[in-house]
Amino acid sequence: MTAKQAEAVTVAGISVKLSNTGKVLFPGDPEITKGDLVGYYRGMARRILPYLRDRPLVMARYPDGIDGERIFQKNIPGYFPAWVSRVEVEKAGGELCQVIADKPATLVYLANQACIELHCFLSKVAALERPDQLVFDLDPPSGDRFGEAAQLALRLRELLEDELKLTAYVKTTGGKGLHVHVPLRASDGFDAVRAFARQASEVLAARNPDLVTTQQRRAGRGGLVYSDVMRNAYAQTVAAPYSVRARPGAPVATPLHWEELADQSLTPRRFTLHSVGSRLEQLGSSDPWAGLGRRRYGLDRAARRLQDIAAHAR
Repeated sequence: MTAKQAEAVTVAGISVKLSNTGKVLFPGDPEITKGDLVGYYRGMARRILPYLRDRPLVMARYPDGIDGERIFQKNIPGYFPAWVSRVEVEKAGGELCQVIADKPATLVYLANQACIELHCFLSKVAALERPDQLVFDLDPPSGDRFGEAAQLALRLRELLEDELKLTAYVKTTGGKGLHVHVPLRASDGFDAVRAFARQASEVLAARNPDLVTTQQRRAGRGGLVYSDVMRNAYAQTVAAPYSVRARPGAPVATPLHWEELADQSLTPRRFTLHSVGSRLEQLGSSDPWAGLGRRRYGLDRAARRLQDIAAHAR
């Protein structure tokens, strides 16, 4: 059977048609095909799905590979099969119908649509306007400055965990930097969560003026790591844990143990479509994000502590 001929795989009892699996999506050494992407998402489904269930997805599709046009697709196309779960999401002036990835076959189907990246909501369908995660996006000015993002993440962890009593989790973005997540009870709205994240970032900036900035304008950042909190808004998304990213080498957004940030050789490109599986085998039952779903917080008490800290940081 040639790469252009139709194929099909059965995934947990659902038959998924595949097409053109030999198409190169990531040129270079090694080349990575659509079939490789399908195989990755099929093999990683049990790892990925717990982070995606009940969350609307945005699909970043690259039909002509990573050097071609990106289609950042929110609305589910009419040709998607009926077994793909979906949810209506309100937006200004109407609604969107978005994918819910709740079964392994959905991940395989999306990969066959050249959906390289999976971007998920910070809220679930039962309470779309109340996030159950808070995210800090630590964005260094360039990839070779990843160590500064790691340093900042560790200082952010000290603020969150030691001073504000909030458990935090960290992952590579698969790009230049890191995401720091705090699980929430979905009791606060996005405005309150974003305001909390902004104030925490401002405290960090006051304490570390040579390391971090909260300036949104790139020209005003002065070559510092940017603590971006703007993803903490209704219908905004983050790269899902273990999502492949559309960059050379197919890096993967990878949950980390905090101790791994002390490794000065660590870069966000270390973990790829080809290597993250062996990493997880080595980790075994030592899941870096174990407990994420069990430790959830309201922000009232932490916000009061943060206000006191901010008053003394001025």
